[in-house]
Amino acid sequence: MIIDQQEFNVKGLTYSIRSAMEKDAEGLSSLRVQIDGETEYMDREQGEGYIDPARFEKIIRLDSEKERNLFLVTIVKGKIVGYSRCEGVDLKRFSHKVEFGVCVAKEFWGYGIGKKLLELSIDWADTNGIEKMNLNVVGTNDKAMELYRRMGFEIEGTLKKDRRHADGRYYDTVMMGRFRAEGRSWLANIR
Repeated sequence: MIIDQQEFNVKGLTYSIRSAMEKDAEGLSSLRVQIDGETEYMDREQGEGYIDPARFEKIIRLDSEKERNLFLVTIVKGKIVGYSRCEGVDLKRFSHKVEFGVCVAKEFWGYGIGKKLLELSIDWADTNGIEKMNLNVVGTNDKAMELYRRMGFEIEGTLKKDRRHADGRYYDTVMMGRFRAEGRSWLANIR
């Protein structure tokens, strides 16, 4: 699905958020590798699970066509600095929900980019009849979990010692979900 570009200015930083386009594929491929190397909060270490530009083009094309998928990018001065994705599945038993994920370059943390990507995704989900959004977060990422709680997500479970990082230590994965309020957008409840 595609949404129109929106402009934001937070703490003196102007950025726009819009649906990903095939021309974004190269920038997304590079940014994904960069972000994986900037934080331990991602599922991959830097360079793992590499997605080349051609594969990103395919993902973007499919997400643009599917009603239950949304791929957003954040642009600062013509450069992609963050992205989020909601992905649904075609199986009827799971057609009521989507999986949400978000990435923002470390240089741009603190400008509300992740929160804005989440807000737009929630609004899109509520508008399009999606009943549930799921996400996974590293158990040590307290700041992200607090944001998700404020946005209506609740902890549904914890996978103990689910991941082992480069430091050799194990970390939990926290599974969170949020249900759409009947007849209302969740955003109306939190603003």
